[in-house]
Amino acid sequence: MITRLAMSITTRALPAGCALCLATPVPGQARQSPRHFPPSDELTELIRSRVEEERSVGIVLGVMEADGSTRVVSFGDPGAGARPLGEQSVFEIGSISKVFTGILLADMVARGEVSLTDPVSMYLPDEVTVPTRGGREITLLDLSTHHSALPRMPDNFRPANPANPYVDYSVEQMYAFLSGYELPRDIGAEFEYSNFAAGLLGHVLAGVVGGSYEEVVRERILDPLGMGMTTVTLDGPTRDWMTRGHNERGDVVPHWDIPTLAGAGALRSNMTDMLTFLAANVGEPTSDLERAMRASHEPRERASAEASVGLNWMTRHVGDASILWHNGGTGGFRTFVGFDPDARIGVVVLTNSAHVADDIGFHLINPELPLAPPPTEDPPEVVEARYDAASQWVRQVFDGEFELAAERVHPAVAAQLSANALRAAVNQLNAQLGELRSLEPREQSLAQGMNLVVLTGVFANGTFDVQVYMDDSHAVAGFFVRPPGG
Repeated sequence: MITRLAMSITTRALPAGCALCLATPVPGQARQSPRHFPPSDELTELIRSRVEEERSVGIVLGVMEADGSTRVVSFGDPGAGARPLGEQSVFEIGSISKVFTGILLADMVARGEVSLTDPVSMYLPDEVTVPTRGGREITLLDLSTHHSALPRMPDNFRPANPANPYVDYSVEQMYAFLSGYELPRDIGAEFEYSNFAAGLLGHVLAGVVGGSYEEVVRERILDPLGMGMTTVTLDGPTRDWMTRGHNERGDVVPHWDIPTLAGAGALRSNMTDMLTFLAANVGEPTSDLERAMRASHEPRERASAEASVGLNWMTRHVGDASILWHNGGTGGFRTFVGFDPDARIGVVVLTNSAHVADDIGFHLINPELPLAPPPTEDPPEVVEARYDAASQWVRQVFDGEFELAAERVHPAVAAQLSANALRAAVNQLNAQLGELRSLEPREQSLAQGMNLVVLTGVFANGTFDVQVYMDDSHAVAGFFVRPPGG
């Protein structure tokens, strides 16, 4: 429930030298117009409508023009007891942490500390057996491009507290999973988004430098960029400015703590720092760190027909243009960072609710990409029929019999889980969750042109939400399983 709303607008220009540098056109490229993004009042109206339609609780939106100038607008509720929403407000940025891990990898390659082709086994204890296949070992590059053949999550991930699911997953469990896992396909054969792989990469890189993931990322990236409000540990000012996360119902949910797989999603940040980070990723590099950032952008593998992946950065190809981006999601937060490297414009979206907001970022960067429509209310008989169809399909999934055509994977799912990886994913889910004992409808809404049906499933190992994407004919296009509200 939204209890209090706040709105603010901030406009900031970079120092003249920086603005001139960022505004220098690429040879052969038409000069950018002074303003790409809508006026601040229109940006505010965009996020206000999301909050008032109950598709978010609070949003801080930042845009960066081609000349380096930035604007920040905010609207909504920071959560009970939190400071008013604005550019200093701190959010969990979730999987955006992965691009910091990719930049760390590029920086360490440039320093000669590691090589992209190094087997990950070089940097793990001798007693840990990293799976191989066909004589091929998993490399650091494979981890960073989601081509390692490691799963999205390990099958020994069984949180004692689903509301803070990563907090008790240990290094010993990570090593045990690696040592006992059999790869389901050849390394490098296909893209499968893997939190486990990204977390393992962060763990390995931190170990090479000699420190925790937070310490190493601070030394190599955050301090050089002056990002003092970006951290893993909540203390001092970051604790004071931390917002409260909310699930899709608007209920406050706990913050997430991710000690072992920190490289996959542990960072927290605010808009001021994220716009600094965005600016450092755009334009001609002026430091070794910025050159490492550009190396991390370079597409290395295909992720789908319309997407590539670099060192954890995703590239979405739209006609002749490209958008480099990543999003993040934890139990009560959804975030987005993206930019057009040729137009030198970018967007950051920080929200303190579990409603996806990627469409805002993509649309503002490229207006040809549509905003998600507001939810619609269907007649009760349509709602009931959709729940029945979704429930039947979910039961088939966990009985081991289901169908999902590759060409029908929904865009919201495709970047996270390829169709060819679904069978392995379901097997791992069955191992994690155990027997499905009951399934109850919870809610449904419209998601990027599809119907999103959310069911609460009681499994042998806990209660989880099952999100099913389906069209009006009840054909299923994809699904997620996650802790309630996360």
